[in-house]
Amino acid sequence: MTGNGPRSTTANPPSSEGGFAVVVVAAGSGTRLGHGIPKALVALDGRPLLEHALRGIRGAGLTGPVLVTVPAGDRELSATARAHGARPVTGGASRAESVRKALSELARSEPACTAVLVHDAARCLAPPEVFRTVVDRLRAGERAVVPVLPVADTMRRVDDAGRSLGTVDRTVLRAVQTPQGFDLALLRAVNRAAAEAGTDPESVTDDASLVEAHAPGTTVLTVPGHEHAFKITRPLDLVLAEAVLRGRAPVAAAVPVTAGTSATDAPLPALPDRPDPEER
Repeated sequence: MTGNGPRSTTANPPSSEGGFAVVVVAAGSGTRLGHGIPKALVALDGRPLLEHALRGIRGAGLTGPVLVTVPAGDRELSATARAHGARPVTGGASRAESVRKALSELARSEPACTAVLVHDAARCLAPPEVFRTVVDRLRAGERAVVPVLPVADTMRRVDDAGRSLGTVDRTVLRAVQTPQGFDLALLRAVNRAAAEAGTDPESVTDDASLVEAHAPGTTVLTVPGHEHAFKITRPLDLVLAEAVLRGRAPVAAAVPVTAGTSATDAPLPALPDRPDPEER
């Protein structure tokens, strides 16, 4: 570890006394989706996006505490969270502020937790195997784990006037997804360091970037993501999500992911028979 950020130490894998918490970021306005309600309340196959996300978390076998960031004054998302065994936490004006508030609540209410997954409600169709891969790498001692996909499109750099500055080598680029997994002490420390450094919360679009900025001696490990873990942001994304749901076939029941078992040995869960700066 270099610089003035949190010191890098050898991580202890989550133990049976601690385990994994999940923070679901669901306080975003959903302006680009155009429904006039918080994005996580928008219906997909008759259920709000948040419900799909929470069912996916439990379907992956994660049995630890789940916190959901919600807009100030919210009732509907809070009710959905409670109905699925999660706790609502009032979010902030940005995604980064919402995550920070959830981490503070975890410190208060779940002092034994040692690792956390941060997941966007808008990526509500992320398959169980993505969660399990992240959990397994945390259990193996990694401190920051991020699911990614290769970039398929040609990428170009442009200047302020829109003129092309050349093609970027896409073989070294990856599209980042959630859930992102972290050693909980590390994520708290880099959030604290970002606040002390006066980092603009609106500039923080994911949590791994805080680790890279404020704990540069810490490795951020990338693992394979999944095409179904796309972010629902535009109306077209809802059409695609409906198609994904129609195409999914039932699979075997879930086995809880606990600190004494290997998540990769667990069968895939049965799907339910019927769950930007905008993300907070």
